[in-house]
Amino acid sequence: MLGGRDELAGGTWLAVNEHGVVAGLTNRPSPAGRDPTKRSRGELPRLLAEHCSATAAVADLMQRIRSSDYNPAWFLVGDRRSLYYVELAASDTPAVRQLGPGVHVLENVPLGSASPKVDRVCSSIATASATGIPLWSLLPSVLADHVVVATGPEWSGHGDTARSRATLASCVHTTDYGTRSATLVRVSLNPGDRPEMLVADGPPCTAPFVDVTRHWSGD
Repeated sequence: MLGGRDELAGGTWLAVNEHGVVAGLTNRPSPAGRDPTKRSRGELPRLLAEHCSATAAVADLMQRIRSSDYNPAWFLVGDRRSLYYVELAASDTPAVRQLGPGVHVLENVPLGSASPKVDRVCSSIATASATGIPLWSLLPSVLADHVVVATGPEWSGHGDTARSRATLASCVHTTDYGTRSATLVRVSLNPGDRPEMLVADGPPCTAPFVDVTRHWSGD
C-alpha cells in the first residue's frame, strides 16, 4: 500500500492498495482534545487497506475493533465499485453507511452536515465540471484554496467545538495550526491499472505535487 506515515504513532491518515481500496480519515474535534490513552486512529486506514475490496474491509473493521478504543473519527473507504462512510463514536460498534455515485466531501464534521468548507469545494467542482475542466487537473487548486465562505466570527463545527474562520479554507494557515501536506489518489475502473498518487510534502499552496506512484513495491 501507499500512504503517508504518522511519525509519532506510525499509522496513516490516507492509504491506497494495489487493488484500488482507498481509506482516509478525518478526526472529530473535541473540546478536551485528543485522549492520549486511546489507540491511534492511524492504525485503521492501514487495517482497511489490507483488503481486496472496500466491502470486505468494512466488514472486517466491524468485527475487529471497538470504537471506544479510539478517539472519535470519520472515514471514507472505497474501491473501484463501492464507497462507505464509517463513523467512530462513543458506542463500541462503528456506524457504517454505503454511499452512491457522486461527489462526497468529508471534513472535520459528520458527512452531510452543514459546512462552509464542503460547500466551497462542491461549488468549485461543479463549476469546473460545467466548463469541462477535468477533475484530476482541478483538485490541486481546490486543495490550495484559501477562500473562506462568509460566516460569523466563529463557526461551530460539531457539537460544542467552535472553529476559527481560518480552518474553513481548504488550505489552512493559523499561528499554531495548518495544512501540513496534501495527497491526491486516482483509482481507475480498470482492475489492471494501479492507483495513482500525487503528494505535496508541504502546504499545497506552495509545495508542488509529486507523483509517488513509482514507489509501489518492486518498481
